[in-house]
Amino acid sequence: MARVSLGSRPTVKDVAAAAGVSATTVSRVLAGNYPVSASTRKRVLRAVQDLDYVINAQARALVGGTTRTVAFIIRDLVGPLFAYIGQGVEQQATAEGRVCLVCTHHGDADRELELIELMREQQAEAVVLVGGGLRTPEHLERMAQIARSLERVGSRLVLCGRPPIGPDAPATVVEYDNEGGAFAVTNYLLSLGHRRIAFVGAAEPEHTTTSARFDGFTRAHAAHGLTVDPGLVAGGTFDRESGYRETKALLSRDTGMTAVVGITDIVASGVLAAIHDAGLRVPEDISVAGYDDIPLSADLNPPLTTVHIPHEELGRSAVRLALHRDDYAQDQHLMLGTHVVIRKSTAPPKER
Repeated sequence: MARVSLGSRPTVKDVAAAAGVSATTVSRVLAGNYPVSASTRKRVLRAVQDLDYVINAQARALVGGTTRTVAFIIRDLVGPLFAYIGQGVEQQATAEGRVCLVCTHHGDADRELELIELMREQQAEAVVLVGGGLRTPEHLERMAQIARSLERVGSRLVLCGRPPIGPDAPATVVEYDNEGGAFAVTNYLLSLGHRRIAFVGAAEPEHTTTSARFDGFTRAHAAHGLTVDPGLVAGGTFDRESGYRETKALLSRDTGMTAVVGITDIVASGVLAAIHDAGLRVPEDISVAGYDDIPLSADLNPPLTTVHIPHEELGRSAVRLALHRDDYAQDQHLMLGTHVVIRKSTAPPKER
């Protein structure tokens, strides 16, 4: 048996020497793509085990294989929506025999592009972008260039929870009816009789999630012959503290609002807290609705009316369509539905 010096990493040549075969034969056994006798295969695999040899994934990729890695890039690791979609990505990747690599960009669009490029260099089979993204022409053009670059090396850009980046960009798109969900929940509040409805979380108009949800909010008003009062539109980010802060500011201005739509359930949780701290009741004084239907929404006080997103199905579908894009060549853009989940945080406005 050949010896490997302490602290060094065994190579293909070490395995070949231990098995008494050529390095080419070792590569053929490990790749499994060339006929090798059973006795030779047994000797090679025994040497691999004895030496604790680890196949170099990058080297395999360079000779025409893959790293069998699926990368998914998300805003952060603490956002529940991202976590549940990411769980779907991981579940499907595992079922497909792939390993997941997770990256975060914390809302930095340039960092997102850098991470995609890094994953291309790492030979990831698919690069899944989870959640919304920037919608400026410059960003979209750069994304399209990267999508083509990934395609050239046999990888795939996957947009999970955001719309396509352009007709000529080779990408798998699995999105949900973002605008339709916002339209439906706003329409529900309007049908209850609310006319002074605030929208909390409109600070990023060039972000795909923000723009789609605000467009649905606006369109629902138009369907009822109403226009949105700019004084009822609050900015903020996708976190509880922002929802609390923006709602507190709305209440201080005496806007006369009778309902609030939070851009996410997490934002809506801050809305609920601000209303409670102001000595008001939900839904008796002000109704509140959210978006995403994360499990937390059913445990809030009161349980939150919200828009349901098929979180895990988004992630699973994204990976399945990307890895089997030859089989699903005609289904590389999938739109999943959303629906309103009515709970106890909404009711008709009280008479004034």
